[in-house]
Amino acid sequence: MPQGSNSILRFEHVHVAFDEVIALADLSFEAFEGESRVILGASGSGKTVLLKVALGLVRPDSGKVFAFGRDLTTMREQELFEIRSRIGMLFQESALFDSLNIEENVAYPLLNQKSIRCPAAEVHPRVVEALEFVELGGTLEKFPSELSGGMRRRAAIARAVVTEPPLVLYDSPTAGLDPITAHTIIALLIKERDLSQTTTMLVTHRYQDGNLIANFRYNSEQGGLEPARNEDGRGARTTFMVLKEGRLVFEGDQDRLELSTDPYITKFVKQRV
Repeated sequence: MPQGSNSILRFEHVHVAFDEVIALADLSFEAFEGESRVILGASGSGKTVLLKVALGLVRPDSGKVFAFGRDLTTMREQELFEIRSRIGMLFQESALFDSLNIEENVAYPLLNQKSIRCPAAEVHPRVVEALEFVELGGTLEKFPSELSGGMRRRAAIARAVVTEPPLVLYDSPTAGLDPITAHTIIALLIKERDLSQTTTMLVTHRYQDGNLIANFRYNSEQGGLEPARNEDGRGARTTFMVLKEGRLVFEGDQDRLELSTDPYITKFVKQRV
């Protein structure tokens, strides 16, 4: 357990199956305040299910899930609303509402999560701030169909962080994007992590994403990324997880990951250059 850190998310022997197909099998791990976790694995290995369980959208068949020290598995749906208000979620393919403009999309959690209790007068300024954070300040009146894929992803990040949640879950934020746009998206995730000290859970198919998360930090004075020093807790506290058929087959830092000789694990690892 990291010194001086609070437990943000803990899975204890979590098992989930759909129609007898196992999605998560005896999954246990613990994420701490300010930590980044990069989740790798083949399609169907349980990565997205893990995030949905963390958000309380999927209930485990057995085991326990704790968020901010509270047991999600014993909560009624109404009680889960308050927990979800403290968790930001970027869904696959952004999942913006096509019928709402970008301002309305980003404002949605502020207006519809009752436990947020955001005064009406503060909604617009917070939306503007979130969109400027992701460099989309001029898109408030536009609709998702008017934006590029990368811009939609950035708008979805703004929606995920507008409530200032201490835990943010990102489901394949760079999927389908070109390398330059993907780099921009991960840079925004690092910026959010370091400026707000959020705990970050990142599902990705791109090892480059995890490499950036683990090895770079946001320099607020220069307004960009810089290499993270080993002694810099913000930039360097990254744990990699590899899932295979719902089971956690690896958990550790990047150096240990790259030393693995397991043929399944090495499929997801590209050596740093």
